[in-house]
Amino acid sequence: MAVARPVWAGNLSFGLVSLPVGLYTATDSHTIHFHQLQRGTSDRIRNKRINERTGDEVQLDDIVKGFDTGGEYVLVEPKELDEIAPGRSRSLEIAGFVDLAEVDPIFFDKTYYLGPRGKEFAKVYSLLEQALARSGKAGIATFVMRQHEYLVALKAENGLLTLHTLHWADEIRDPKKEIDSLPGKAKASDKELKMAEQLIGAMSMAWDPDEFHDTFQEKVAALLDAKKAGETVEKAEPAVEPTGVVDLMEALRASVERAGNPKTVGGKATISGSSKAAGKKPAAKKRIRSAPKQDLAGLSKADLYKKAAAANLPGRSQMSRDDLVKALASSSSPS
Repeated sequence: MAVARPVWAGNLSFGLVSLPVGLYTATDSHTIHFHQLQRGTSDRIRNKRINERTGDEVQLDDIVKGFDTGGEYVLVEPKELDEIAPGRSRSLEIAGFVDLAEVDPIFFDKTYYLGPRGKEFAKVYSLLEQALARSGKAGIATFVMRQHEYLVALKAENGLLTLHTLHWADEIRDPKKEIDSLPGKAKASDKELKMAEQLIGAMSMAWDPDEFHDTFQEKVAALLDAKKAGETVEKAEPAVEPTGVVDLMEALRASVERAGNPKTVGGKATISGSSKAAGKKPAAKKRIRSAPKQDLAGLSKADLYKKAAAANLPGRSQMSRDDLVKALASSSSPS
């Protein structure tokens, strides 16, 4: 397997300490990519760089950047942008360290791995990683990559250094200006708030990203396989109706009931906004039925945790998958 090449290389410095590092892409996209074809044919559609005056195709080497000043263009060569880059694009100098809790999640953009450029720098790299991990802080810096300057946060994560590009402050939009339907002073009743908190408690689970996967891409792949075989696939169910204000309490009650019912865990916990639901009384809450071990073993960890939350099993957040299965099988009793 070929070793990945860094997308950027330079010197990371904090105080008078300097560390040669490489920046590596931390994530991949599994999106299925399509080509553009002319309808009714297998002819590819290609994008070309065309001179709008002459209609001729222009090669990439003959293209320069131009800024429209209104009456004329100011032309800039790519190398001129490199020449004015701070530190000639090879310096990553930490301006200071901040508490991670102070950085709002909305600022985070893309994640990169940071690695030392040589085994002889392993000690300096490890020192910075351990110091950041113990202090709970992140280093804030700016650097230039591919003719763009980035604001970044340097963090310690699981024994390595990661670099997170951040949005600039003036790139964050004011929600009050973007959304004209914010609730403002609208308040929920104490009963509604208590029921909502109960629903959150009933649906609480341990965070395990491996339990989640991109189902839409799977459906796209199934669609492609079906079309190749001349078959059809089932269409997705339509979106649920929004919950009306009159039905809010009933929707919350039914959702809590549903979250505690082992037959419906993992399904859709939705109530439509129709007025018919308002007159219905919630069914009596059922105790969790004893389930055969093989049934529990076939559930995902997320579903097992929902059952454990509904059964109010102590210490469930620290339990492994096998422990959840054993605890549920031993604690559940017939209704």
